[in-house]
Amino acid sequence: MNQKTLERWSPFILLVLTLLIWEGLCRAFSVSEFIFPSPSRIAQQTVEYSGVIAAHAWRTYWVTMAGFGLAIVVGVLLGFVIGSSRLAYAAVYPLMTAFNALPKAAFVPILVVWFGIGIGPAILTAFLISFFPITVNIATGLATLEPELEDVLRVLGAKRWDVLVKVGLPRSMPYFFGSLKVAITLAFVGTTVSEMTAANEGIGYLLISAGSAMQMGLAFSGLVVVGVMAMAMYELFSFIEKNTTAWAHRGSQNT
Repeated sequence: MNQKTLERWSPFILLVLTLLIWEGLCRAFSVSEFIFPSPSRIAQQTVEYSGVIAAHAWRTYWVTMAGFGLAIVVGVLLGFVIGSSRLAYAAVYPLMTAFNALPKAAFVPILVVWFGIGIGPAILTAFLISFFPITVNIATGLATLEPELEDVLRVLGAKRWDVLVKVGLPRSMPYFFGSLKVAITLAFVGTTVSEMTAANEGIGYLLISAGSAMQMGLAFSGLVVVGVMAMAMYELFSFIEKNTTAWAHRGSQNT
């Protein structure tokens, strides 16, 4: 097995080894499923409650996508404004950093008061937790445009808007896709946290219900489903990134 093949399969190999060790420890020490279920028990309950899990997973998925879509729109627009102006960068960036430091779970009770229990708080929590990486990366891509390149373009007759749109934004695409891969995982976290507090559907609600009923295998199944959905979206953005910004990664490609 060559190095490239090993790197490609290394995540699956590590996952299989982890599951085997996990299963072996649970069996060797007779760990109760009410404390820490084995992978086989989680798989069993995943199959047993597949219909219920699928319904909750679908709700979590589309709510997350709604919040994430909103985060992309706001993040790109805000990032463009911040990155295109030194004054805006200096004024807004510190405030956004302070806002991002606030625990987003603390906003859920406030959102419930404003919008009631349901999809509203979940969508907004997913948005609040995921728009910051997108904004920061777009702003960084625009703000770090080489002054020499900008000077050359100005000499050639390009206006500030032309530089930002025709050079700055394409240059920011690797940053943008990098932020999407981070933001989508955060969006699922935000949705799940909100559903645990202010919803009667979704994986977050399933986790609370399963935990209160001591169905730990089912609770772990919910966690696995969230992880799979986040991983799938991560890989989707990685695929799009490799096929649209290959020029930015050509130096790291194997020849």
